Parts: sequence; structure tokens; C-alpha cells
Amino acid sequence: MTFDSIQDLPPERLPRHIAVIMDGNGRWAKQRRKNRLFGHSNGIDAVRRTVRESHKIGIRCLTLYAFSTENWKRPATEVAGLWRLLKSYVQKELPELRDNGVRLNVIGDVERIPGHVREAIDFTIRETARGEKMLLTICLSYSGRDEIVRACRQIAQEVADGRMTPGQVDEAAITGRLYTARHEIPDPDLMIRTSGEFRISNFLLWQLAYSEIHVTPTLWPDFGPEDLHKAILDYAGRERRFGMTGDQIQSGQTKSRG
Repeated sequence: MTFDSIQDLPPERLPRHIAVIMDGNGRWAKQRRKNRLFGHSNGIDAVRRTVRESHKIGIRCLTLYAFSTENWKRPATEVAGLWRLLKSYVQKELPELRDNGVRLNVIGDVERIPGHVREAIDFTIRETARGEKMLLTICLSYSGRDEIVRACRQIAQEVADGRMTPGQVDEAAITGRLYTARHEIPDPDLMIRTSGEFRISNFLLWQLAYSEIHVTPTLWPDFGPEDLHKAILDYAGRERRFGMTGDQIQSGQTKSRG
């Protein structure tokens, strides 16, 4: 099944949760003979466009991979510049997020984030806490492997304390102890990666198990509404089987994800 435009999509064909690996800021800047922070600054504009368009379309959850644990290895000047840009973004966007019913959320090893940046983030999180139109999650100092390790450590401690038995450790037990479960974030229906790279870069490793993946050659600072629409239309035209056959799906059989 194919659709020509977002307007043609029935509501049930929209992804409930879109996750994005925002890649290509550095290459975009290099093409223009600018430094990497110039690319990151223009990447913020792409974030703003994507949040606005997702809200307009009716996407319920949008998760953006902004800063990985591996990104701490970058030059100190670049890292510091990234935190300045993030702080400025959450401060400037607060009125619009709040007015549009967008609730901000952050997941990752937030204790590593500079204090002044955490304060700005926490303030925006509190001020947007009543937003019910869309959940905007930003992954900061985030690692998919670390998230799973933390969940396993928590389970191991609960077993050691006698609050769980080894036989009670199942998929639900792990899922329920991930960052995303704490904030009631559903697994992504669609994951978008920009810049043409075909890898998931330690992003939501557990949660992406059944996600549809769309890769675009567009570098993140150039990503706009048309790119988002193309990804959603690509998603809407796919048959999601979750291990079943196409005939089972067409006959209306259902299953739980796992």
C-alpha cells in the first residue's frame, strides 16, 4: 500500500513514536568550510523544524539522539559548545513547547551533564510537565548498552535482596527497568537516521527490536518537513508482521510485541 502525501494517511497509519539519529552536522559544516560547531548550530534549527512538524502531524512521541556517551571523547571545545547550544535551545523553546502541549523529557547518564545545563533542562521539564499533545525526549550522555547494563544490575540487586527470583527475570522485567519505561515511552515504531549511514550507533538497542528503519542521505542540518514526510510515508507503506505471516496480518490476527 502506498500513499502520496501525509494528508492521505489515515490516523492509524501514523507512527506513534518516531526516534531519530541526527547525523551529519560535522560533514555539513565541512562542506561549507566551517567549524563543527557551525554545523551543530544549524542542526538546532533542524531540531526545531522537526519538533514543530511532528507536532503538527500528530506524532505522539519524538525521541532525538543528541549526545552519546561516546561523544564525550570529542574535543573539549566542541563538547562545551554542544552543551551551550542545548542550554540555549531548551531556554528559547520553552514558551513554544509549553503553549503547544509538548512535554520535554531527557534520558541518559544525566549526572555527567554540566550543572548549569541540567538546571536549564530541569526547569523546562518542570514547566512542560502538563503537556499532553506530544512527548519530546532528548537522549543525552546516552548509551543503549549502558541502559541495558543498568537494568541488569538493578535486577541482580533485587535478586540478591530476595525481592525477585531468577525465574522472574524475563523480557518484561528488563523492559520495565530501562530509562524509557520510567518515563512511559513506548518502543519506536519508526527510526530515522540521517546522513546515509546504515548503523544504529548504540541507540535504543532493546527498544528498536521491531522498529521500522528509514535511512536518508540528507545531512541533519538540511533535514526538513519534506524529509520527515518521506520517512513517514515510507513507514506507512510497509507491512509490519512482528513475526507473523502476511496472511495472518491481513486476516486480522494480533500478537503482543516481544
